[in-house]
Amino acid sequence: MLEGVLFFPVTPFTATGDLDLEALRQHVTAGVDAGPGGVFVACGTGEFHALDREEFAAVTRTAVEATAGRVPVYAGVGGALGLARQFARSAAEAGADGLLLMPPYLVESPADGLVAYVDAVARETDLPVIVYNRANARFDERSAAAVAQLPTVVGLKDGTGDLDLVARIVPAVREALGASGKGFQFFNGMPTAEASQPAYRALGVKLYSSAAFAFAPDVSLAFHRAIEEADHHRIDALQRTFFHPLVRLRQRVPGYAVGLVKAGVTLSGVKAGPVRPPLTSLTEPETEKLAAIIAEGRAVLAS
Repeated sequence: MLEGVLFFPVTPFTATGDLDLEALRQHVTAGVDAGPGGVFVACGTGEFHALDREEFAAVTRTAVEATAGRVPVYAGVGGALGLARQFARSAAEAGADGLLLMPPYLVESPADGLVAYVDAVARETDLPVIVYNRANARFDERSAAAVAQLPTVVGLKDGTGDLDLVARIVPAVREALGASGKGFQFFNGMPTAEASQPAYRALGVKLYSSAAFAFAPDVSLAFHRAIEEADHHRIDALQRTFFHPLVRLRQRVPGYAVGLVKAGVTLSGVKAGPVRPPLTSLTEPETEKLAAIIAEGRAVLAS
């Protein structure tokens, strides 16, 4: 079972767009040294959508080596069914401890089809699977309970932001699993998840993905402690000065959830490089704004 802050590394690229595995190694090592509860590599923040299978395998293997068994490493898989199966096998071969299953490619699908998709990918390995509920893979109570009962599915990560839906899914899954005693975890997977975590926590969702951890682990960890201790003064101060400004910056351009984190990682001292198309990188003035936001968050910690 996972606990603590979950670290989602970026995938560094060189100026010419090639993988920079040494930068990735530095990035993951520094992140794990800071003390997360798990590493989720080659996921949304890691630009899974832009990696081919060989790159994916290299990224996963590098993260596993850099983590050196200190915390679990989950790798992102998804997309077209055949490719999702291939990526699942590649993740297992590269030494990943689990999978984050993202939406299938493009198509809208009924609930039963989503359950069949999860089942098909999960059967490729013995690795535990966390299912990502977002975009064109939106589960209702019945389908969420169905995937939760698949043998290797151990969690559901919500990226819909639909708190009414989450409030119905959580008890439905718990009821479905009650007799089995199977361990199962729920995750807040919204971009800049800290901004919505108080609301998710009230629904029983204690875990969340922290994009901020990738470039400001001290601020991320301080917020997590505040949440755990119900320190509302510290929560409000960090939301006001750091997380809410991050949300406003992120919302300027579609896809900035990744570009913002990459810019932050570069500001932290690791050359993360550009994002790959179709995403775009932050402008220089926006990067300066991000630096100011990070400074404001750290000023709260200093006070």
